[in-house]
Amino acid sequence: MQGKQKESLVVVYTGDGKGKTSAGLGLVCRALGAGSKVAFIQFIKSWQVSEDAFFTKIAPLFDGKLVTHKGGKGFYNAGSMSAANVSVNEHKLVARKTYNLALEYASSGDYDLVVCDEINNAVHDGLLSINDLKELIYAKHEKTSLCLTGRNFPMDSKGRVDILTEMKKQKHHFDDGFIANQGIDF
Repeated sequence: MQGKQKESLVVVYTGDGKGKTSAGLGLVCRALGAGSKVAFIQFIKSWQVSEDAFFTKIAPLFDGKLVTHKGGKGFYNAGSMSAANVSVNEHKLVARKTYNLALEYASSGDYDLVVCDEINNAVHDGLLSINDLKELIYAKHEKTSLCLTGRNFPMDSKGRVDILTEMKKQKHHFDDGFIANQGIDF
């Protein structure tokens, strides 16, 4: 069957398995390789992750076509892994600022791809509302693809999504008491 290509897509990577951010990073690589302009926006994560170093090294090669933003205060409401000494209001304020930037980038028409890493977590944790997520999806420019990553995507919002992939954990070394490996997990 022959069809026509959509001008843009909404892509969601969710689930309890590993690979959501990695899949979003794969889209960044593909889009940059195709000559697209990309914004990669991280919610939740405040710590240094390996993609930060990678982006710093490659950004000059893409002559202004890659913009990144880290807008998080760490894990929220995650027991012993929660961000220490960060109030709920601080988490919400940073999530809102990051959301506003994501909304601006997605709706401007200046970017071919906007990746909102861990935004699903921010919604699930109550730092943003489901209506915020829906607004982002509906406000995106018709020529801008949008990628939303993180656990717990609200499945009642999948009607406007073009691709939804749920990563399902079969086995993970965390379950055996091991911590994250740099270059693999972060």
